[in-house]
Amino acid sequence: MIYALLALLLFAVMLVYFRLADRFNIIDRPNERSSHTKVTIRGGGIVFYLGVLAWFIWSGAAYPYFFAGLTLITLISFLDDILTLSNRIRISIHLLSVVLLFLEVGLFNHVWWIVPIALVLVIGTINAYNFMDGINGITAMYSFAVLLLLWLANQEVGFVDDRLLYCTAIANGVFTFFNFRQGAKCFAGDVGSVSMCFILLFATLSLILATGNPIYILFFAVYGVDSVMTIIFRLLRRENIFKAHRTHLYQYLANEAKGNRLVIAVCYGVLQVGIGWLIIAASAHSIKVQISVVFCVLTLFSVLYIGIRRYVLAAAR
Repeated sequence: MIYALLALLLFAVMLVYFRLADRFNIIDRPNERSSHTKVTIRGGGIVFYLGVLAWFIWSGAAYPYFFAGLTLITLISFLDDILTLSNRIRISIHLLSVVLLFLEVGLFNHVWWIVPIALVLVIGTINAYNFMDGINGITAMYSFAVLLLLWLANQEVGFVDDRLLYCTAIANGVFTFFNFRQGAKCFAGDVGSVSMCFILLFATLSLILATGNPIYILFFAVYGVDSVMTIIFRLLRRENIFKAHRTHLYQYLANEAKGNRLVIAVCYGVLQVGIGWLIIAASAHSIKVQISVVFCVLTLFSVLYIGIRRYVLAAAR
């Protein structure tokens, strides 16, 4: 009953947000880098934060550092959606939010060199998750995939409050209703993709530290391969990797190959569930087996990335 009421409340809040977004012109206009052609409401992903806010109140203020970091990174991302803030301000708040995240999971209690490595990986993952939010449904489907994997792992390990995963999934479901369409009612915006990634990273880091096994970072393997391989190709072409573009594989599939965007989004999510299931199964075996699985997964998907990219670009000429 509580979850049903939460879904209805978030649905109503989204309808109110749409009216406010229309009034204050919080919209995404298509440009040469866009994969959409119509003016669409931006920032619908604010519902992710609201779902976690409901959980935070319900839980009696559990994980306060995490929630403080989420609040900061959500606020700065929403302001960036509206005002386009300077990189210095945005990066500073991101760093502060990640530090709060590390405090919550107890990362500073480990050997010092883990912190800078984790900082690079977390900041990189947040940016990659944001860049990958370029077609209808992809953030929704991929987030469902990672949430499912975290829930499955949580049944065995018990590393996070299940209610956090449920509330986040409900919020994602409400967003999916408005976004998983050929003509989306709203986009997640930076506020959505960044906040969702922050939530998923908190749970994933909690799992890694609870088990002492970093293999679970591959819960982000599909996005990771697409992002890293895209960066490599852009560097080879001597492009500015910090400049907006539409050269991710999913963008080639949607734009050059004219693929169905919703099918592409579902495929990304299904592939991640498959990899995640394999990772969960491998985690019960020896380190040698785990390393072999990780190597095979990353190699296979890198080769697939290169092959599909070449095929799509050749066919588009």
